[in-house]
Amino acid sequence: MKLEMQQKAILRVVSKFLIPFILLFALYVQWHGDFGPGGGFQAGIIFASAFILYGLIFGVERLRRVVPAWVTRNCLALGVLLYAGVGVASMLMGGNFLDYNALSEDPIHGQHLGILLVELGVGVTVASAMITIFVAFAGQDR
Repeated sequence: MKLEMQQKAILRVVSKFLIPFILLFALYVQWHGDFGPGGGFQAGIIFASAFILYGLIFGVERLRRVVPAWVTRNCLALGVLLYAGVGVASMLMGGNFLDYNALSEDPIHGQHLGILLVELGVGVTVASAMITIFVAFAGQDR
């Protein structure tokens, strides 16, 4: 019994140390995705994995206190709205749906802005969906 408590303490300390670095790496992948490998989907999965690790180590109930259900629901909607909003904004500015060139006077700046916003929408949606799926399945052991 004492060994089990010691192992849990080690897991808790190591996970508290690793989670900020996992989140930082997710942000790097998110913001660097338009210049190299990565992007919204990969960043969303990495970001969610930090919260899933927290839920595995500290329990789903504590995870839900950190990230309540209303937060993940709103982030799911926000990510989809951001993605679709970029497309609608490009149409309102005279281009086609998701025609990033229409988002700015300079087509290169418009492409960069459009990709950045779309990838952010994808990342927020994927992270929220993965956390929601984890909580839904992890909470069924009762």
